[in-house]
Amino acid sequence: MPRVRGLVRARTSGPGWTRRRAGRGFVYLDEDGARIEDPEVVERLKALVLPPAWRDVWFAPDPRSHILATGVDDAGRRQYVYHPRWVEAHDRAKHARTLELAERLPQVRRRVTRDLRREPGSLERALAVAVRLVDSTHLRVGSERHTAATGNRGLTTLLCQHVRVEEGVVTLEFRGKSGQVWHTRTVDEDLAGAVASLLERRSPRARLLARREGRSWRPVRASDVNRYIQEISGTACTAKDFRTLHGSIIAARELARIGWSPDERERTRTVRAAVVRTSELLGNTPAVAKSSYIDPAILDRFHANELIDLHRGDANAYLALMRGGD
Repeated sequence: MPRVRGLVRARTSGPGWTRRRAGRGFVYLDEDGARIEDPEVVERLKALVLPPAWRDVWFAPDPRSHILATGVDDAGRRQYVYHPRWVEAHDRAKHARTLELAERLPQVRRRVTRDLRREPGSLERALAVAVRLVDSTHLRVGSERHTAATGNRGLTTLLCQHVRVEEGVVTLEFRGKSGQVWHTRTVDEDLAGAVASLLERRSPRARLLARREGRSWRPVRASDVNRYIQEISGTACTAKDFRTLHGSIIAARELARIGWSPDERERTRTVRAAVVRTSELLGNTPAVAKSSYIDPAILDRFHANELIDLHRGDANAYLALMRGGD
């Protein structure tokens, strides 16, 4: 976790407070099951505004904890409420990694191209396919647990049946997070050749991303992809940082395409349109796209009439915008 002065690391597996429904609301209980009566403490817990449907709720007794509360939502997922100062520090670190990834993107892409041309069946070739797809289509990396629980898929849980290769074009069609249908089309000869070799003489129900081990294939996992990204970039970045980088670039380019206006209301409409466009390409809601994938500094620069150069390459233009250089 980021180091944030004044905050302490929460241990959600340790003792904590909870809540119990009472009438139309809740009462709050301490570690011993006794009702919390202090009105200031009760108000602090209420102010976290946990959804009423959450179960197995845990509250941090210490208001300085980096995690203030957890609970299980309707879908059975453990959710977390973080301290605002921790969120701020986490977001700063995230966008700093994004800038670092933008700097390294040319070298990453060169390495991926080399690895796409490696021997068919090799781990490096499968990982290069993964990163090229993350870079070009902005897919989520996926997880075994999520696919097992929902049937929805991400990059590492795609099956061969979700992919088609024709004349240098790779087409993906599958159901992703929240049941959203993804349909992407990537024109890339190196990628197409590598993907075609992964499809050759394999079952439609086999995992697309896999490496050959003797006469069998072993699936590539999200952790493999993230380690590869860190190795070839020399950073601590993961596949999610690609989505953050591209979300920020998409928003910046859309703002520049529409253009700046001296009218504040018109600028607000432009920001809204850019956020919606970003959410469409990332497969998120506009609220999630804005809060999680678009660097707020991009919006600040737009209001100051600082726009990305649409005639430059995406990473270089993004760096120039964010660092105020050429």
